[in-house]
Amino acid sequence: MIDMENVVKRYTLGGETIYALDHVSLHVSPGEYVAIIGPSGSGKSTLMNIIGCLDQADGGTYLLNGRPIKKYRERQLARIRSQQIGFIFQGFNLLPKLSAFENVELPLIYQGVSARKRRKRVREALERVGLGQRMKHRPNQLSGGQQQRCAIARALAVQPSLILADEPTGNLDKKTGREIMQVFDELHKAGNTIVLITHDDKVAQCAQRIIRIEDGKLYENQEVPDDDAVPVV
Repeated sequence: MIDMENVVKRYTLGGETIYALDHVSLHVSPGEYVAIIGPSGSGKSTLMNIIGCLDQADGGTYLLNGRPIKKYRERQLARIRSQQIGFIFQGFNLLPKLSAFENVELPLIYQGVSARKRRKRVREALERVGLGQRMKHRPNQLSGGQQQRCAIARALAVQPSLILADEPTGNLDKKTGREIMQVFDELHKAGNTIVLITHDDKVAQCAQRIIRIEDGKLYENQEVPDDDAVPVV
């Protein structure tokens, strides 16, 4: 599914080279549920952008579903993002003038999916996250948790091979956050591959596998920083 080897992302600030990702290697198999946890500035957003084909590395290799991402042009990357990756963001990113049904349907329209298939997939996705009775509601008529469920349904409707979630509980209260993490647990049990980006240890504990990121390096099953911590290879 995800195969990264020695991935580097660097920036130049004031004549100094800063490594946002410092020779990172990451492997995620189909059906895994992985949490990547780290504080602000650790490199987790940069890693998410590269996994999601929103940005490209300066060095190393990244294969998504066995295909080298570096060889693709922007139009091809856009197609990969729309067809293979389901994005779920902290801010929901729902269009306020559209109903829940229309928000979930929109990426399918861009994909050219027929109207009949769109209706079926949108209904199935909304019912799967418990919004079957809220399809006609606009975002301002939904609670924060319901808006995030709608965002999850929108990701599911495109039938992606990978669900990439960035701080999905960041704008939610604790109770609602727990409910959303239960949805992710159900998605994992159904066989979905999930990569969850978070700064919250409790959220990360919901995942099958936890990887920590600190100063652009990945560590697994260890506290960071620590002289005994072993970077992921």
